[in-house]
Amino acid sequence: MLDGKRILLVISGGIAAYKSLILIRRLRERGAKVRCILSKGGAQFVTPLSVSALSHEKAYLDQFSLTDESEMGHLRLSQEADLVVVAPATADILAKMAHGLADELATTVLLASAAPILVAPAMNHRMWLHPATLENMHKLELRGVKRVGPNQGPLAEDEMGIGRMAEPEEILAAIEAQFRAGGRLAGLRALVTSGPTHEAIDPVRYIANRSSGKQGHAIAAALAELGAETVLVSGPTALADPPGVSVFRIESARDMLTACERALPVEVAVCAAAVADWRVAAAADQKIKKNGGPDAPSLTLAENPDILATLSQPGNRRPRLVVGFAAETENVVVNARVKRAKKGCDWILANDVAPGTGTFGGDRNTIHLVTEKGVETWPTLAKDQVARKLAERIAETLRPAAA
Repeated sequence: MLDGKRILLVISGGIAAYKSLILIRRLRERGAKVRCILSKGGAQFVTPLSVSALSHEKAYLDQFSLTDESEMGHLRLSQEADLVVVAPATADILAKMAHGLADELATTVLLASAAPILVAPAMNHRMWLHPATLENMHKLELRGVKRVGPNQGPLAEDEMGIGRMAEPEEILAAIEAQFRAGGRLAGLRALVTSGPTHEAIDPVRYIANRSSGKQGHAIAAALAELGAETVLVSGPTALADPPGVSVFRIESARDMLTACERALPVEVAVCAAAVADWRVAAAADQKIKKNGGPDAPSLTLAENPDILATLSQPGNRRPRLVVGFAAETENVVVNARVKRAKKGCDWILANDVAPGTGTFGGDRNTIHLVTEKGVETWPTLAKDQVARKLAERIAETLRPAAA
């Protein structure tokens, strides 16, 4: 619940602004006090009257209104909030936040606020994937701004892609996660990898595996719920970003390693991604065509970097706890023990992904936790339950006094 929490909601100019009206209602249902600022663009999509009716507060628009300034100056608006939420967060307002612009009330309040800030990006997929937007978002995350979404799905232009604003329930969950920051892992940083990697053969084909990313994403969400500042490095998946987690999407194993190294230092790293062991040594620049002959083209493979072993190497940047996964189809525990010794990690979570188990792509998992103390077999659980059990075990290990 959010009883008495003061939320300042900034609604910027995007078609997804209608979802913010639903968010206001959901916040009030949970006991939050909601004040709203409409950007100039935001006021083109939802009316101040609608916002006021739902929030039971005045909607603020004009930075230079003498009446507003006498009643509630922009500094007071920023200071009297426990959390500032920007939903939708357009490419324009993210750019202004990244560069410290204050050209209207919304951006002025964002620049003046000392409260935590959560953004819910919403825009066309080409705008979200533009290097300028990704760089602006990265700058903001380095400053502590949290993000929820954007999601994959249908966009306003009858296109499909990533850029759809997170649903109000997802944003609400991310807001609640912000207020759980006093949890057992508060003050610690966590790194999680998730999903498959795609290794290019040519511009249209790739080598991949059947990983859905469900387990890795659930682990990132569970660590964030316990208060850890969590970074998720995800290969290509159809999953929404976990609430309250900083997400970096990559394609290849080499990209994943680079993103993981940039996320260091962290206290705990959980390598749940199903990283391809091999890549094509020299991917073709153009689509490989059939030649009409009897011989199929051959591929020369090169070994990919070993992310788990790299993170496990001794040194001052090694996480205090490194956790790996062993996806096996036979001799599950035996192979996991060998892998743990070879990689140098602290724990291995072994699971059976043989055909018929339903582990890859499914919603349940059976885990064997392999540590230096031995093997602990968990009952078959939903993947989010596995994630919470693992997060609690991590908390017990890194914060034993709180156990």
